[in-house]
Amino acid sequence: MASPLSPLGVVHTAISLVPIVAGLYSCVRHRAIEPATPSGKVYLVGLVLSVLTAFGLSSTGGFNPGHAVGIVALLAVIGGLLAPRLAFLGRLRPYAAAFGMSFSFFLLLVPGIAETLTRLPAAHPLADGPQSPWVRVALLSWVVIFLVGIVLQGRAIRLRRHGTTPHQADDTPPLAHRP
Repeated sequence: MASPLSPLGVVHTAISLVPIVAGLYSCVRHRAIEPATPSGKVYLVGLVLSVLTAFGLSSTGGFNPGHAVGIVALLAVIGGLLAPRLAFLGRLRPYAAAFGMSFSFFLLLVPGIAETLTRLPAAHPLADGPQSPWVRVALLSWVVIFLVGIVLQGRAIRLRRHGTTPHQADDTPPLAHRP
């Protein structure tokens, strides 16, 4: 049987759901986590609070890999926020910004997937630890979803730069064939 959540674990779990929902909403609505939008701002605050509350949790009694993932997620967000201001990136700025924000979202869910599979269903969890086949398959699936998502975001950025939406790109004939 899975170990019960501590009061801080319950608070951390509730807080961690906020950036997940805000990030998903932002990706559907804006095709990226846009920090300037209300959902992007909620995502950022939720992510920071999620990482900070995670530091009060540890099954090993100290710093653990989940804490390291949280720090890397914060660094990814910082990179995503700074990328548009870094002139040396040139035309890569929007791609770097989107990657930083998306990578932080990806990292947010890595420990969440492992923890969920080792705790649910409560009476008989699907996985018995992070090395479980269930966890490995779920994380591999999450990597594939992330890679597909980042490619789609890159495509959307490229099309926006050329003044075309993805829907127009799929439905509109090439310029040479227009009347």
